[in-house]
Amino acid sequence: MEIIPAIDIMQGQCVRLSEGDFTRRTTYSPDPVAVAQRFEQAGLRRLHLVDLDGARAGQPVNLSVLEAISRHTNLVIDAGGGIQTEDSLVQVLAAGAQHVTAGSLAVRAPATVRAWLRSQGPDTIFLGADFKDGRIMTGAWTEESTRTLEAFIADYLAAGALTFICTDVSKDGMLQGPSLATYQRLVQQFPAARFIASGGVTTVADLEALAEAGMFGAIIGKALYEGSIALEDLQPFL
Repeated sequence: MEIIPAIDIMQGQCVRLSEGDFTRRTTYSPDPVAVAQRFEQAGLRRLHLVDLDGARAGQPVNLSVLEAISRHTNLVIDAGGGIQTEDSLVQVLAAGAQHVTAGSLAVRAPATVRAWLRSQGPDTIFLGADFKDGRIMTGAWTEESTRTLEAFIADYLAAGALTFICTDVSKDGMLQGPSLATYQRLVQQFPAARFIASGGVTTVADLEALAEAGMFGAIIGKALYEGSIALEDLQPFL
């Protein structure tokens, strides 16, 4: 299972939110590049980078941070937040992202995301399946769509998608454990998909359970910043 640390960017700084609430923000570092370098030095290979300002603005805002991390590390970056147009997609890939996560756009403009899957390929375009109570959330997690998590995944698998970052919004940043039962069900229901768990990962035991469930990857955010998981604890997974 891939271990993927998260860096969320707001106003150029490394922050974390609780349950996706922009008013419940904790700033952990003014230097996201230094944070990314620490991850790389610990042996991690990948990075989940979210432009929170971009998610609210509907277009990338912190491209300079992405460019700097790409320039100063060799991390494989998947980037999300505000990527709504072809121009934005091109900008983010040119800035150094190897993967782009399509979240809200995948609900609002599925034809666009299907076209990206055809033009860029499923190894480049990841699907952001952000959910709460079984429903897909959009608009920087502020709006509940009518789409169920399972229907969303089934539709995009049929469209050629492969990798789904599944974030339980109610658990994100809460350090209360991941939605293990949901992930176990998804792995059984959609064996062809690669699922990356996000939200609530708190302990090494959580990671072990997710690996046993068959997850392709696990994103870790606040647990690394708060210290409930230390970078050295990750060595058995690397």
